[in-house]
Amino acid sequence: MDEAEREIGSAKIPQLFPDAVYHKLTPAPEHPLFNYNGFHPGLTLLEKGHIKSRGYRAFMRDVVYERDMAIQVRDGAKLYADVFRPADSEQNHVPVIIPWSPYGKTGTGPQNYDFMAPYRAGIAKDRTSGYEKFEAPDPAEWCERGYAVLNIDARGSGVSEGDLAHWGLQEAEDIYDVIEFISKQPWCSGSVCMAGNSWLSMAQVNFVSRLSHPALKAIAPWESQTDCYRHFVARGGRPHIKKFHEMIKSGFAGPGNAELVAPMIYKRPLYDAYWEAKRFPVENIDNIPMYLTASYSSMLHTHGSFGTFRDAKTTQKWLRVHPYQEWYDIYRPEINDELQRFFDRYCKNVHNGWEYDTPPLRLSLLGFEDDGSTARTVVERPEEAWPLAREKQMYLFLNASDMTMMIEPVPEASSISYDGHSLDSSADFRFFFPEDTELAGYSKLVLHVSCNEHDEMDVVCQIRKIDASGRPLQHLNYPVPVAIEEIDDFNTAKTLGPQGFLRASHAVTLDEGKSRGNDLFYTHDRQQAIPPGEITLLEIPLWPIGMVFAKGEGIMLRVSGHDMSLPETGLCILDEPEDENVGKHVIHTGGTYRSVLCIPTI
Repeated sequence: MDEAEREIGSAKIPQLFPDAVYHKLTPAPEHPLFNYNGFHPGLTLLEKGHIKSRGYRAFMRDVVYERDMAIQVRDGAKLYADVFRPADSEQNHVPVIIPWSPYGKTGTGPQNYDFMAPYRAGIAKDRTSGYEKFEAPDPAEWCERGYAVLNIDARGSGVSEGDLAHWGLQEAEDIYDVIEFISKQPWCSGSVCMAGNSWLSMAQVNFVSRLSHPALKAIAPWESQTDCYRHFVARGGRPHIKKFHEMIKSGFAGPGNAELVAPMIYKRPLYDAYWEAKRFPVENIDNIPMYLTASYSSMLHTHGSFGTFRDAKTTQKWLRVHPYQEWYDIYRPEINDELQRFFDRYCKNVHNGWEYDTPPLRLSLLGFEDDGSTARTVVERPEEAWPLAREKQMYLFLNASDMTMMIEPVPEASSISYDGHSLDSSADFRFFFPEDTELAGYSKLVLHVSCNEHDEMDVVCQIRKIDASGRPLQHLNYPVPVAIEEIDDFNTAKTLGPQGFLRASHAVTLDEGKSRGNDLFYTHDRQQAIPPGEITLLEIPLWPIGMVFAKGEGIMLRVSGHDMSLPETGLCILDEPEDENVGKHVIHTGGTYRSVLCIPTI
């Protein structure tokens, strides 16, 4: 590496990209949503039986609670953390679990399960202590299991100094410095691990993709996006989930500024060096044990979770694909037992057989039985690899004359249109399976489409499961005490099915060399307008699917101009389309226009 490369490699976003967008934050004590409870450095003993407040989980052993511990990182900034550790840890040293995010360190952030999901995401209140960081292991539980938990406010959040960084090298270096500090504390065994969901998962994958530290023995990244452009901000090359980004922005609190990635899509609409600096190079991950999870319920994390397992170099990797919503899964008692077994093996060197008797992949397939399907969900079935070696492609040819899909090419040409700029308009094609069927893997839609009114099209497709009468079904993501139709239509509570997105002008950037079967790869580094009225061929990759069907049930392919997932919360409900479409989109099928859906069957 020459000097110029070394300078670029160590530079941070403000130096590399002067046009980066920063937002002045409200200080934590003044933020209307941040549950700031003051700055109180020092030690408190939480005695066995301690309960934060009525209804929460009790601590089952004496725990030292050290608030607002200052950790200085290499540029001089001080980051503040709360540490929970067994009271006897100075005699019996323990490993440390680090959940990393800017969402508040100990129940202080505005995010909480009561607000974010119906019926508290299925998590009983007495399952958590109230001291847990959002989307993280609970200190009351893990101190009892013989671990310390370090709840940190990432750079620029809470009262931690500096500007809040969205992943990249800045976050990775901060994590390195905190591991270096905490692993040398007199009560620490010298072993560190990381765990958590969403941003907490992204922080882990971001770190091990870029750096390593000898004290970090294992990670548990439980669902994360890994490509800021393709997964988070610009799926298919078009601006994505604007209201979700606004909701996340509104929850940040800190002394300085927050870097914002979503507005950068308007400054840098094509993939360039800025977006590459935000991508996690998971192909670099080596020699770190990883316990990964994935699900089909996330509008953000599904592709990255499967892709990290597929593409990481390390051979010490395990993926558990569960049929639930990610927060519910975090606190399942049997899963905490399993996570302890994993951490015990690599952080405590307990030879418990984890690496020998844990399948490399456990795969769930959604049955939708809560909405009336006669099929039953397959829960965490052992498999060997992803994608499955026994996968076979089924080709379903679209027929616009009767809005069906057929297993044979359609001889006669026909077309159907939908309003490209509408939240209610779509073209829906149906197919019913003649026998019991399982789908698992990546799908793609090959679509002939045109638009007379505009030289651009944002096209979205979605696969829905349907019952024998053709009714679209919903999958319930966690147990609730009422019927599925009584639950609010939020993405946290209900799964509809996988989606694919593509801005038509980006179709020219398909990279066959980096594509993996149906998992197509677009570079998104240039664009070519589609002349009005010209019929163009689009190939749209969909995120992973996992569904099981009884004989007579089927799928509906829905094509539209807008995101068709349910909103994450009430703050994300769309009142107008977010696309830039104009006029009607016309889908051409049959004859020379072989529009076809390719799905992976087992």
